[in-house]
Amino acid sequence: MKSTPAHLGGRTSGRARWIARRNAVFADPRFQHWAAKLPIIRRIARIRARGAFDILAGFTYSQVLRAFVDSNLFEVLSEGPVGHGDVAKAIDLSDHAALTLLRAGRALKLADEAGEDEWMLGEQGAILAANPGAQAMIRHQSLLYRDLADPLALLRRDRKEPTDLSRYWSYAGALHGAGQAGEDTGEYSQLMAASQHFVADQVLTSFRFPKRAKLLDVGGGHGAFLERIGTAYPDLELGLFDLPEVAEAGGERLREALGSHRVSVHPGDFFRAAIPEGYDIVSLVRILHDHDDEPAAELLANIRRSLAPGARLLIAEPMARVAGAEAMGEAFFGMYLWAMGSGRPRSPDEIASMAKAAGFAGTRAIPTLQPINASLVVATA
Repeated sequence: MKSTPAHLGGRTSGRARWIARRNAVFADPRFQHWAAKLPIIRRIARIRARGAFDILAGFTYSQVLRAFVDSNLFEVLSEGPVGHGDVAKAIDLSDHAALTLLRAGRALKLADEAGEDEWMLGEQGAILAANPGAQAMIRHQSLLYRDLADPLALLRRDRKEPTDLSRYWSYAGALHGAGQAGEDTGEYSQLMAASQHFVADQVLTSFRFPKRAKLLDVGGGHGAFLERIGTAYPDLELGLFDLPEVAEAGGERLREALGSHRVSVHPGDFFRAAIPEGYDIVSLVRILHDHDDEPAAELLANIRRSLAPGARLLIAEPMARVAGAEAMGEAFFGMYLWAMGSGRPRSPDEIASMAKAAGFAGTRAIPTLQPINASLVVATA
């Protein structure tokens, strides 16, 4: 078997030496041949091989999913069982092409075949068909895929150079000097509102709001997060802080849904304007990871100045290095935010360090049921 690389020694960590030895063993053809003969090891090897192939084939899987969404195939199958010929007519494909797509979807549990040529929604398909927010996110990914067509070129570019993704996100465009903050924020807020319930659900199952408290959502967009939280906690007073034209629309939506007596609207730029005072809890929902370290630190400090001792900041977003969501945190969001040209995924420990540097007295990480949607860090003033 291969020996440990000679350069590993001296001040190299013990874990680095262990990883090098492990990799040398796994890469050795003699070990692979021996391991293939042992039932338990063979099963582990198959799982790892499948995982490696899923990495290779992941783009194809995602494009099958996109084809289901773009063609409205979920809607067609929801009325099933239906034959592949009828599917072909409904989504404008040849019979053979429709059958190929249905079979690909069956492998991914997007479709299922109840009997011979009786096609219906699969397990995953049923979930996605009932979730317009998830479908909006799937359609949105086409921007990222275009930027990732040449991943090394993307990584080598100046981050201020616009991409398809940064052109879409008006906030990111404003940060790059490609426009003024607030230009064309409609699409931004609509997509955020469509998917915001993913994060809100994790907050509701993992964090208990006190009765008759005051909650301010900074960068709250069209108010989707506040509406969901406010519905679950009818005694909460709610505040929305965002750019003027966004806050105005969000405030109108919240007043209609929850009553004007519960809602306060605060227009402003959270980097330049003072954060409104008098709130018991301030939330940052999928905001911090959109910004590079320096502006993120400025935002945390700005919020800290607004809080009385004992008030809390709730940070809810997908985070790096969280058990069960490692690939989402750094592989997906790492590349997504790089393409967006602003921000990066941070671990709960990194966020805690930034909060303490901003003047918060203490922090705690709160686990969630679905960390792929969001993890939580609470900082106390």
